[in-house]
Amino acid sequence: MRISISSSFALSLLAACGVFPPTCFVVGQEQEVGRVWNEGAPLGLGPEGFGGGLGKERVIGTGVDGGSGGVRGGKEELERLWGFEWSFSGISTFAHLEYKKCLTTPEELFDIGILGVPFDTAVSYRPGARFGPKAIRAASARQTSFRGFNTRAGINPYTSFARILDCGDIPVTPLNNAIALEQMTAAYTELLNRKPLSSSLTHPKIISLGGDHSLALAALRALQRVYNQPIAVLHFDAHLDTWHPSKYPDPWASEQAQFNHGSMFWLASNEGLILNGSSVHAGLRTRLSGDDFADYDDDDHQGFLRISADDIDDLRPQGVIKKILERIGTEVPVYLSIDIDVLDPGVAPGTGTPEPGGWTMRELIRILRGIESLNVVGADVVEVSPSYDGVGEETALSGAQVVFEMLTSLVKRGLRDIKKVAEIKERRKRDEL
Repeated sequence: MRISISSSFALSLLAACGVFPPTCFVVGQEQEVGRVWNEGAPLGLGPEGFGGGLGKERVIGTGVDGGSGGVRGGKEELERLWGFEWSFSGISTFAHLEYKKCLTTPEELFDIGILGVPFDTAVSYRPGARFGPKAIRAASARQTSFRGFNTRAGINPYTSFARILDCGDIPVTPLNNAIALEQMTAAYTELLNRKPLSSSLTHPKIISLGGDHSLALAALRALQRVYNQPIAVLHFDAHLDTWHPSKYPDPWASEQAQFNHGSMFWLASNEGLILNGSSVHAGLRTRLSGDDFADYDDDDHQGFLRISADDIDDLRPQGVIKKILERIGTEVPVYLSIDIDVLDPGVAPGTGTPEPGGWTMRELIRILRGIESLNVVGADVVEVSPSYDGVGEETALSGAQVVFEMLTSLVKRGLRDIKKVAEIKERRKRDEL
């Protein structure tokens, strides 16, 4: 059924429902009349400008094609009319990505998954990072596939070869840290063992939205199992996070208390998960335990190179990049872990353990762009605690931008690997001839 109405009636209809409401229906003959559209644009907002085309008749679809019961134009037409989302509309998935609860949909293949880990009961100071995944997703709203071209990299990560999904959250218990660690490890192992959609990847890649930093232990356990080798760690943070558990003085300490957001790399190193001699801390400005450099001795034993926050004054971002690449190289598998407190609390106050004197967001972005050749197999952005953020959501916005930089680098590296594989195949073909 098709209903023809004049512009004057259409304007009356809009006035009755409110000025250009998102949804307004007129019911007649048990048919719902949709919004008034003129050549694919809302009434009055067509090519002739606001109010353009007044006096012409417009056709409003009822959703029924000639009484046949089929949707007019089919699914493709509905997608064209209603599938678009402005940055301020839609539910809060990361960058308006397609949402699948990946842990319960093994049939859904993907190349890169955004995974929320709302866990913060292993913190030693301010809690609240369990709300980090929601905050980062909300702050990513201005990122869209239709305006996602990264001029630095020359690609749009959202429209390239990789299928990127928002995989939802791991339902981590807040009541028992031992069970929480088990849950996180099992979830990462499950997802990393999936077959990726692209044949250029051996395993899908997970970018975690924390959550406190302790989630890195679970991720490294899963990565070591899947890749069957220790993983290099590139760790951006104000703090070492290789603290010996005994450095947290507590007469009531338990074995489980050894697992926290400052000891997880110590635990990972002692489990043989971290590639000794190929890992880096960057952005450090922490105080140490006791009266000496014993914490640095522990860190040296675990094979980390330390780059302090104020080193950037002498080295500049390019010098920091050079040190990282010389230490890690471009072929070993790397876990990229970014604690948002690597940034100065003046620009990123929403975190649990703020330390003055950190990097600016521009400096961090510059460094991340300079290390895009690394073979990153997993990543996280952690310790975003929105209850301490400013009214402008500065910290969450920074977290969302960091994820965009990560995605860009992962996709660009993937494109390079695809080209490499194609060249090898072509060379073999020529050799056979």
